[in-house]
Amino acid sequence: MFDSALKQCVALFYRDIGTHTSARLAAMLENEEWEGLASLSADPRQHCSAVSYFLEAQAVGFLKKFQDFPGSADLRKQRATEKWWDGERQCKRTNDRLFWYLPENRVFEPSPRVPAIADFLSAVRKTITDWIGPRPPALLEGKFGPGATFTDKGSKTSIPHKISSNPSLTSDCVWFLPQWLGNQAGAALAARSDGKLCFVKGNRFTTVPKTAHTDRAIAVEPSVNVFFQLGIGRALKSRLRSSTGWDLKHAQEIHRRIARESSVSKEFATLDLSNASDTVSKSLVRLCLPHAWYEQLDDLRSKFTQIQEKWVYLEKFSSMGNGFTFELETLIFAAIVDVVSRKAGYVRGLGVDYFVYGDDIICKDNIVPDVQAALNFCGLTLNGSKSFWGDSPFRESCGGDYWSGSDVRPYSLTSAPKEPHEFIALSNGINKAICKSGILDYSIGRSCWRTVQSRFIPASIRRCRGPEALGDIVLHDREVDRWRTRLRGQIRYLQVWRPAKHRIVRYGWFPDEVILACATYGTGGSRQGGVIPRDGVISYKLGWVTYS
Repeated sequence: MFDSALKQCVALFYRDIGTHTSARLAAMLENEEWEGLASLSADPRQHCSAVSYFLEAQAVGFLKKFQDFPGSADLRKQRATEKWWDGERQCKRTNDRLFWYLPENRVFEPSPRVPAIADFLSAVRKTITDWIGPRPPALLEGKFGPGATFTDKGSKTSIPHKISSNPSLTSDCVWFLPQWLGNQAGAALAARSDGKLCFVKGNRFTTVPKTAHTDRAIAVEPSVNVFFQLGIGRALKSRLRSSTGWDLKHAQEIHRRIARESSVSKEFATLDLSNASDTVSKSLVRLCLPHAWYEQLDDLRSKFTQIQEKWVYLEKFSSMGNGFTFELETLIFAAIVDVVSRKAGYVRGLGVDYFVYGDDIICKDNIVPDVQAALNFCGLTLNGSKSFWGDSPFRESCGGDYWSGSDVRPYSLTSAPKEPHEFIALSNGINKAICKSGILDYSIGRSCWRTVQSRFIPASIRRCRGPEALGDIVLHDREVDRWRTRLRGQIRYLQVWRPAKHRIVRYGWFPDEVILACATYGTGGSRQGGVIPRDGVISYKLGWVTYS
């Protein structure tokens, strides 16, 4: 919750920034106008300098992603639900528009089919076929994800829990059962007297935090489906890397570099799609992918979503939560941009003339109108507030915001800190904002930063200072003399506030066949004989780490 102590810290931060916008936000905070604090945004188009924009972005961005405003949870979920339904309606219109371009409907005459558009879609399909080949691998290397599935909920989402539970799947996924039952997870199921398959109609709608204004809609998939979805996503990623050299593992770093350089050179535009995952329609995927790939992805996806206590037949192909959605949308968006780029004379391809990572697109600045037209026809919409091209000195991509080469990404507080390690993270975030303002020739006051450290971080922990590279186990400090270090032989150690105790899912809780399946899967294990689940840290303590 937003208690008085946190409220005082935020008010101090607004005062430190010292602009008209921050004063307005401070007044909203005092009057507890939570909706106003969550709704304001900064538009770089309304500013004439990096300093001006950064100060406003940092002021409104400080609580832009805050999840603990009183009474906001239901409203955030409602907005995400409404956006999900908007996506379905948009996909329905796209499916209707693309109807005449589907193979079985090309024979009907007269037809509203436009030859130039048919040629464009054919070129997109050929590009994707060149990248991933005409058919998927005969066997998929499945993978357990870290989160919940349709039948694995709450704290029981570790790999031992998933192997020991009854697996869920859709009826179309039944063709993958021989592969499932042929591994140790399937053997563990067969060994249990109560083991059985749980057939479900599709996935389940839920939301996860996104901003203080709205949640992000995702789908919780059946366990067998998502196991192989992750496998086919891995195959798509591997084929794309082999054929084009574009490695999604390192793509974010490249996107940020190109965005920074283009904020100076204006060579590339940075584009973002609105509600991208929920607006990739069934017909678009069918038109773009080779038939064998489409059939396999179609068998693995959920065709229904359980939302608001009813089952809905989907117009979209897949959503966030599906294990191959990210790779699929990267592939389709990249192919669309590839065809437009080649028509404009750019022939060096992905990773040189354009870059795509999910719904983050970077393309040559002069082809933006054609790219936008192609995306719109395919049912996709540019997010106008987050897409930048032309003479704008601002570019953003993959979490990097740049104004004429300067990093102007604001720090955002996501939840109310309670423990020392959370206040260390808050202090470091504020310090990062202060440092960025200094680089931009403006000095943000440090009263909030000092207050957080003196009031909420015990003196013994405040001595844990060190470089930014160590993350939030130290207070970031560039003054090396203030670091608490010691030497043992030739090795230097730095004092830190580090995780001390973890929650352990012990192997002894499970039957032998589950333990064997975990071993063959490669889960490893802790010294206590188990695995550490996601968010498994229980406590922290003072400790020492090596640092060179």
